Amino acid sequence: MLQIRKPILQISGVLFVIILWELLTSVFGVFKWILLPPPSDVFMTMYKMTADGELFMHAGYSLMRVVLGFLAAAAIAIPLGVSMGWVRSISYIIDPIVEIIRPIPPIAWIGLAILWFGIGLQSAMFLVFIGAFFPILLNTISGVRGVEKRLIEVAMTFGANDLNVLKKVVLPAASPSIFTGMRIGMGIGWMCVVAAEMIAVKFGLGNLIIEASNFGQTDRVMVGMITIGVLGLLINFLFQFAGNYLFKWQQGINNNEV
Repeated sequence: MLQIRKPILQISGVLFVIILWELLTSVFGVFKWILLPPPSDVFMTMYKMTADGELFMHAGYSLMRVVLGFLAAAAIAIPLGVSMGWVRSISYIIDPIVEIIRPIPPIAWIGLAILWFGIGLQSAMFLVFIGAFFPILLNTISGVRGVEKRLIEVAMTFGANDLNVLKKVVLPAASPSIFTGMRIGMGIGWMCVVAAEMIAVKFGLGNLIIEASNFGQTDRVMVGMITIGVLGLLINFLFQFAGNYLFKWQQGINNNEV
């Protein structure tokens, strides 16, 4: 019963927002069309853009850029985070650099990204990389340092050397935290790629939004925003599904659902 009730409640919230949106725009005329078109117009525009493939093209460019930037960030942040978490001397050297760069918002790097890489794929990838890198790095460090000393001591008692302890004990125990960092990093990277596409690249959902805004096509702006939200939701769901599958052993008692 609870399995049926949960999606019904979730869908009802979305339907309420859509109905209220339609009433305020189409029925009562609270907002002018140029400011907020009714959802019926927006969904019709979305249907047309989907039918002619335009929406798939923009979404495909955005997904390609965010995946490439995210993979590059994970490929560097995870080994570096493991090194910093496992070897304190490495952490002492690199941590001050990380703490200086980390507070700089990814959007602030747009100017340098354009100067370094020009307008195109590499600029967007770089901004995604910056956005995804630090959550993955910090969660990896935290995961490695958070491994129970008792587990390490037991492994060493049975004759395991440092490398075996790292491979057989530390990395498996830290993997849920690393995965959480990847999930957060992907979410931030998704936001960064949209911002980058508004300035530094051609095509993509961010570019769709800014060009539609310049021409007063508010329905296309809303289509781009809704697509960003839906794809972000799907990406997060995939990470949740993969996390639940990979880390069943970590899951505790589920909270009681009302």
